[in-house]
Amino acid sequence: MNNDTKRGGDGLLLVAVLGGMFLAMLDQTIVGTALPRITAELGGVDLYTWVVTAYLLTSTVTVPLYGRLSDQHGRKPLLLTGMSVFLVGSALCGVAQDMTQLILFRALQGLGAGALLPLSIALVIELFPPDKGGARVQGAMGGVMALSYLAGPFLGGLFTDHASWRWAFYVNVPIGLLLIGIIVLRLPRQAGHGGGRPDYLGIGVFTVAISALLIGLTEKGLDGHTWTSVPVVGPIVLAVALLAVFVVVERRAEAPIMPLHLFRNRTYTLVNVTSFFTAFCMFAGVVFLPRYFQDALGATATESGLRIYPLTLAMVVGSVLMGALMSRTRVYKPWLVAAPFLLAVGALLCSGLTLDTPPWVLVGWMALIGLGMGPMLSGLTVAVQSSVAPQYIGTASANLTFFRQIGGSVALALAGTAYTSEITTEAPLHGLAAAHASAAALVIPSLGVAGALVALVALIAMPGARLDREAPQPKVEAGFAS
Repeated sequence: MNNDTKRGGDGLLLVAVLGGMFLAMLDQTIVGTALPRITAELGGVDLYTWVVTAYLLTSTVTVPLYGRLSDQHGRKPLLLTGMSVFLVGSALCGVAQDMTQLILFRALQGLGAGALLPLSIALVIELFPPDKGGARVQGAMGGVMALSYLAGPFLGGLFTDHASWRWAFYVNVPIGLLLIGIIVLRLPRQAGHGGGRPDYLGIGVFTVAISALLIGLTEKGLDGHTWTSVPVVGPIVLAVALLAVFVVVERRAEAPIMPLHLFRNRTYTLVNVTSFFTAFCMFAGVVFLPRYFQDALGATATESGLRIYPLTLAMVVGSVLMGALMSRTRVYKPWLVAAPFLLAVGALLCSGLTLDTPPWVLVGWMALIGLGMGPMLSGLTVAVQSSVAPQYIGTASANLTFFRQIGGSVALALAGTAYTSEITTEAPLHGLAAAHASAAALVIPSLGVAGALVALVALIAMPGARLDREAPQPKVEAGFAS
């Protein structure tokens, strides 16, 4: 195989791997703009939140499981399994006849989606190691993550307005089948690193614990529920108790699903702490700015998706720039440390949000948040994968994603309380639109600055390292493309 052909094959494989990741992240946001039409057609307004939560719950719980199992048994079979389940769930969501069916099929879709993001990240580092231009590819990967936040709300509104909300799910099927075909033909069959008997007890306890945590946090976001409400505090207390049991189980497991010894590595631990708290900044922007556009300024859901483009485009630019800087300098820490300053400044400026904030001023504030968030999507991935032995790259990639998603869920629960309280106080005095502006001006800086400051402390404490380690060469089994 000549070099041009090989480069073309590698590029095609990269498109397929990143394409699967893009579909999984897209489906976290594409449904939001379609939900009002979905509930109008299927009914079940009281189940509205669970269309999003079902997907988030199953995809979050399965992320660490797929990552660890792929380290043990190889990435290709796990990735193909996840993509297949995701496509079946997508097709079933498109034909759902009532809200209960849609929620069940969204949960199935999430079971597959949990494989796509962590395994894509792990494959990128193996196929494109840092010493062969991989840092630039990592930057592009972070850009793909940011693009999914940009494209989801817009495509959801576009399909809903001009075709049917069902196409928000159907669109995954032809694209996904094409990606599966490329992966079957082009992705080498890499043997896993093996392991003992599957950690069934750990998987079971972890699944119930994280499910309970996410259910409690979701219930907190519903109207009328406080932190002491039984539907909120009950699941969260159960989750804490089960997580304590999980730690005991993992310490005794022959092949733990989440190896606890990795947390003795300072870089590994601090990167995951950073991932958890920078999710506060990201969710502050991508969730509450659209709400400001809609509830304070009266924009439609589709318009609000367009108005947040400065933030998401800046995330793409920041991620790609981070990749270029890592590739040129062979270090990541200085660039990561600089990012929280941009996040904090952009978020703090949003404390000036009012009904009369000039659009061009807000564009600048959003750009600062995006430029600070972009490096976190690519730089943290390189940092965490560089901190572990080759046999744990899938686990490390998965846990980075897991802590980001859990951090986002915690942030939304905390912000929901503050947002509702501000609306209750301000609406009688200044009107509902002004109250929403005031709530956004409270929540975005609170989440963003707090998350950025904790991330900054963690990153400063993180050891520096150079990107000189070569990634392991995969063991390719006979009968598969190399």
